[in-house]
Amino acid sequence: MTPLLRSIHVVAAVITDARGRILLNRRTGDSDMAGLWEFPGGKREPGETSEQALARELHEELGIEAEVGEWLMDVPQLYPDKRLRLEVRHVRQWKGNARGREGQAITWVAPEKLTRYSMPPADQPAVAALMQADRYLVTPEPAAGTAAWLERLQAAVEGGIRRVQLRTPRSEARIALAHDAVDCVGRHAELLLNRDIELARELGVGVHLGSEQLLQLERRPLPDGVPVAASCHDLAQLQAAQRLGCDFAVLGPVRATASHPGAAPLGWEAFERMREQVALPIYAIGGLAADDVDAARRHGAQGVAAIRALWPHPVTG
Repeated sequence: MTPLLRSIHVVAAVITDARGRILLNRRTGDSDMAGLWEFPGGKREPGETSEQALARELHEELGIEAEVGEWLMDVPQLYPDKRLRLEVRHVRQWKGNARGREGQAITWVAPEKLTRYSMPPADQPAVAALMQADRYLVTPEPAAGTAAWLERLQAAVEGGIRRVQLRTPRSEARIALAHDAVDCVGRHAELLLNRDIELARELGVGVHLGSEQLLQLERRPLPDGVPVAASCHDLAQLQAAQRLGCDFAVLGPVRATASHPGAAPLGWEAFERMREQVALPIYAIGGLAADDVDAARRHGAQGVAAIRALWPHPVTG
């Protein structure tokens, strides 16, 4: 019989200074995962609220009196000896000068450089939540015509969409559409082509791998700095995406969806049980919309991916 793992609730802070830099703690030699960098914080004790626990830990670790701010996300993470839930909160106001009161090194890091620091698995999704889009648009087929489709794509980007998967099968017409989509999106959003690695290389954009491609590839198909993502439906596929070096994955369907009527929905509990066994950012997909981003982040997701719910509706007179 498998022993019951202890459960720990840890609250961590994204402390941001006036220059926009973020403070990291380095784990000391007598702690788990010594030498890794992390967001400062610690375990919530019985009877404490998250705000009380984080304020106490920041005083003990850094010598500051912190004003605990808004919630960012929860990250469930499974370790060999425990099941951890990392609750991440913003801290933008505090009193005192931060210093390593427990002998730990600290450093202030520009947000775009956070990924250069080796961090525990639970902290890595929080870095992604700070830096990457919380909505991932999957485009529908251009059934109403290319011009109207491109207008909708432009409207989506103008409305705040910053990550787009172009989901169209390859043909001469679709290749032309991909070129048009790159021109339409420009530098305002990150574009990934569904499954088509060669066309992605040609256009200099990312690729979104199908789940069947994960087990066929032996190495990351595009260089670092060009996004690679994957669709996943179970833990084995998520782990394959992580081994391959994917930048993020999409997992679902979380709820029943019209686009995949035969697929049994995972539900949030199963989503979380898979999420906790990998460190890469994961979008939840399946019957979700922009209003579900907070719910998704309660279960460790980067945000939501969707087709219809994120695709702009036509303007009617």
